[in-house]
Amino acid sequence: MSVMFVGEGLYLEDGDLKNVAHIDLLIGPKDGPVGVAFANALARQSEGHTNLLAVVSPNIVCKPATVMVTKVTIKGSKQVLQMFGPAQAAVARAVTDSVIDGTIPKAEAENWVIVCGVFIDAKADDNKRIYKFNYEATKLAIKNAMKKTPTIDQIIAQKDTKHPFE
Repeated sequence: MSVMFVGEGLYLEDGDLKNVAHIDLLIGPKDGPVGVAFANALARQSEGHTNLLAVVSPNIVCKPATVMVTKVTIKGSKQVLQMFGPAQAAVARAVTDSVIDGTIPKAEAENWVIVCGVFIDAKADDNKRIYKFNYEATKLAIKNAMKKTPTIDQIIAQKDTKHPFE
């Protein structure tokens, strides 16, 4: 039986919706459905949706290997640099820190992959916040995936809470 963990994380401070980070991710073995999604994300690029590996710094890919999938159409060099700069570093370091703190089992770092949907608003304007918010959202999404939270009871109990974009 194949394993697939699903996680989501949204992070912002001070109501800063311009720089909000919203992460959706899948974690699982390379030889399962997440591995297939990972390979497809790297192999099937399209204009405005350039998927990329998360790297801690140039030539140092994080493990589990993580492909970042753009959740919005990237329009212009500003967004490209935000995705290939602070967002990429934030996601890679959040994955690495999740291995260090045991959230992701170190023994699976070579065997698993992550597909990580990353949202950067076209109005985002603060690279430090883009980094911090994406780091925190990725850590939260990984934690939620690995702990299988929220549970269905938590979802039912909170189904009427206000969404920040309502």
